[in-house]
Amino acid sequence: MSKTIFITGTSTGFGKLTAITLANAGHTVLAGMRDTGNRNKAVAEELSAIANIEVVEIDITSDASVSAAFEQVLAKHGKVDVLVNNAAVSGFGLLEAFSIDQIKKMFEVNFYGVIRTYQAVLPSMRKNRDGLIINLTSGASGHTLPFMVPYLASKFAVESVVEGVQEELKQFGIENVSIQPGVYPTEMNNGSKAGVHADKPAIAQAYDPIASEQFNALGTSLFGKMAQFNMDPQTIADGILNLVEMKKGTRPLRYPLDAIAQGTDIEFINARAAIKAKWVAAYAG
Repeated sequence: MSKTIFITGTSTGFGKLTAITLANAGHTVLAGMRDTGNRNKAVAEELSAIANIEVVEIDITSDASVSAAFEQVLAKHGKVDVLVNNAAVSGFGLLEAFSIDQIKKMFEVNFYGVIRTYQAVLPSMRKNRDGLIINLTSGASGHTLPFMVPYLASKFAVESVVEGVQEELKQFGIENVSIQPGVYPTEMNNGSKAGVHADKPAIAQAYDPIASEQFNALGTSLFGKMAQFNMDPQTIADGILNLVEMKKGTRPLRYPLDAIAQGTDIEFINARAAIKAKWVAAYAG
């Protein structure tokens, strides 16, 4: 059955691939992006030319923009069956070398942007007593790495939303899922898309040369693994399509798609779920 699907961050990477993949599968895709008349005009026109895709102007850092985008979509289509929260910014650097303002910029997109779209789409989903929200997070959903602390903190904050809100939404027949994609060769990772990086170079220098050596070694390892495992971004788009077309009630809470992890991500997620179940039983007993 064809669904009406709103995707954020469709100008590049996973978002663009997902929009095309879902449209080709026969779904109605609302491809959200900002600056459709300027910076992203060419890609907006490219996607608009594809059957089943409608480009929607949205800036997820703006309450007014998010509200206007969903009001427009709901007025025209009557409902949104699926929301895919894909839009995000990355960022690297030492935690101490990030200003608070830089970290706030990170969270405005990666965390508060997600909260805005949830709150914009949930009233209609509750009314229809149906809906699916898919969130792209990072890694194995519970551990972090040096030089990426604010970025991963923002993503793990979304993991907390997904885990907690599932029970809140159950009575309305609404599901939400997080996808842990690992490292893929998208614009976010190849340097062509601007990130929100540490902005206190004097502090960073105090950590050198060891910090730079560690950071370079980490980068070399991650990019080497990406090539070794032939990480194809289409895997994420196909995974999202799979979630969309899964039977209601069978979707997992977390959906790792990271070949590099070699199953350790699944092991970690299952272990975490088992430990939480014991914790809940201890408190409820």
